Amino acid sequence: MGGDWFETIAEAERRAEKRLPRSVALAVRAGSERGLTLADNVAAFGELGFAPHMAGLSAKREQATVVMGQEISMPVLISPTGVQAIHPDGELAVARAAAARGTAMGLSSFASKPIEEIVAANPQTFLQVYWSGTREKMVQRLHRAKAAGAVGLIVTLDWSFVHARDWGSPFIPERIDRKAVLHYAPEVLRRPRWLAQWAKTKTLPDLSVPNWAGPGEPAPTFFGAYGEWMMTPPPTWDDVAWLCSQWEGPLVVKGITHPDDARAAVQAGAAAISVSNHGGNNLDGTPAAIRALPGVAEAVGGEIEILFDGGIRRGSDVVKAVALGARAVMLGRAALWGLAANGQAGVANVLEIMRAGITETLNAIDVASVRDLTPHDLVVPPGFARTPNRQSGSWLPAEP
Repeated sequence: MGGDWFETIAEAERRAEKRLPRSVALAVRAGSERGLTLADNVAAFGELGFAPHMAGLSAKREQATVVMGQEISMPVLISPTGVQAIHPDGELAVARAAAARGTAMGLSSFASKPIEEIVAANPQTFLQVYWSGTREKMVQRLHRAKAAGAVGLIVTLDWSFVHARDWGSPFIPERIDRKAVLHYAPEVLRRPRWLAQWAKTKTLPDLSVPNWAGPGEPAPTFFGAYGEWMMTPPPTWDDVAWLCSQWEGPLVVKGITHPDDARAAVQAGAAAISVSNHGGNNLDGTPAAIRALPGVAEAVGGEIEILFDGGIRRGSDVVKAVALGARAVMLGRAALWGLAANGQAGVANVLEIMRAGITETLNAIDVASVRDLTPHDLVVPPGFARTPNRQSGSWLPAEP
């Protein structure tokens, strides 16, 4: 392998933080308040063990699966994350890497590249949207996505207004103007490779969000779109059902951790749900997403496809999530660290780490296919899962 190759996601993270200006690296790290949920999303996987068998199955290890009608080569796809201007190619690099590895791309409404370009790079693209603005504006965005060829919709419900961080929130400007350049200059000058990368393009990072714009409208800034979303009353389940009817295609409701919400998503007509706490960027103190997965799977398993995101750092994590009920997982930070570390090749590197790790784990536990995984392939300690106490609303360990 070349010198740019890395063998773990932890190494991708280290390289990304060495390459990115501090504020940009902090924006990728994100999290909220004390970072309890941010940390637990990753640490909880370490509490799960495997229950391997040692002989008797085929030597073949099958990873291919189907997510909302899309055949993908492994149970891993890209999670929608906003404004990937940490690299000049941004979401295009991620889309191309995912397509080359036979998997799908989730594109954020806050992306820095237009959906038409992303679908051209990866026809298996799902557009992620928020409940924001008027219904007329939302329909315009959906029509644009459909016309561009998006194969599905991801509706994110789990983003709140919590943004304070005990380790400090990074400076994020409205746009890269003279004031922003002067503010960032000391950080950027300490990262000459990142500066040179942008200098070659003769452009500056673009903080506009083109997929938010209606026909003929200029792309708003990130904070312009964010402001519209903040001013929009949150959706009801009737609103989610309306979105399903307007899209007339597969739709994922993202941000589910409560079994009642999972059942409501089924009633609303969603094709899939994503068990997620927004990567620890929402209410701090929410249990790790993997702790919520068993309860959600028990509530709606078999009725609806279940996706998962939050804390995936290796192929064995993917196997654990699938064993607990997920059809596939979505990668957020891991893909961004790969992008920052080495562009499109870095994202492909991340996906290959996942593919190899899944195969190695299936080999070690003697399971022929990801479709054969069950909770019996794991050692789950008592009290690992969290289910809400219906009377008080608090989260309690699941009963053994």
